[in-house]
Amino acid sequence: MSIDWWTLGLQAINALVLVWILARYLFRPVSAIIAERKDAAQAELRRAAQAMEKAEAAKSAADAERAAFARERSDLQEKARYEAEEIKRQMRLSAEQEAAQIRQDAAKAVDQMQKDARHQMGEEAANLAVQIARKLLTRLPQKAQVSEFSTGLAEALAALPDATRSCIGAKGPVAVRAPRALTQEETAKLRGDISGALERDVQVAITVDPSLIAGFELDAQTAKVRNHLAADLMQIKEELVRHA
Repeated sequence: MSIDWWTLGLQAINALVLVWILARYLFRPVSAIIAERKDAAQAELRRAAQAMEKAEAAKSAADAERAAFARERSDLQEKARYEAEEIKRQMRLSAEQEAAQIRQDAAKAVDQMQKDARHQMGEEAANLAVQIARKLLTRLPQKAQVSEFSTGLAEALAALPDATRSCIGAKGPVAVRAPRALTQEETAKLRGDISGALERDVQVAITVDPSLIAGFELDAQTAKVRNHLAADLMQIKEELVRHA
């Protein structure tokens, strides 16, 4: 069998031309289309992956937001419960304090009422005692109503400061109240006792005041000196009321 090299060469050339034509007009466009579709597919895959990531991120954000909302709601509920309990506690404490204050005020009021009642009873008892004593003392003999009282009045005058005593009787008679009209002898003794206490001779102007019961009261511009039973009874009454 003989080989026709010329024919074989032409066939080889035809084959190469066919391969070149296929490569140029078929394989390259197809490869480009395949590459383009591959790129498009990869782009779609990337977009899908990105969308998936966004969806996952959105889901995670939604889950986080729901969890945060749940925590916030729980915190608000807990805060509301705490505030409600605190309000109840404050109201209970306020009510207890108010009740305690009411009890304390009531106790003070009762105590004050008892003190007022005791004071009033003591004052009434003192008034009654003074009235009884006054009635009894008004029965004193006339001589006893003034005798020796001028001496006590003079002693009280002598105890006054010099500046005070120097003004008494300096511009006129010394005003003296007596429980009754005095005799000349009683007037002279009273004037002598007052003059001795003031260390100078003075005149006296006597006014009758039966409310004194017994004793004298000297009424000057700078001093008032008492030595009579009415003043003693008033002092006794004040002591009785103070200790009631």
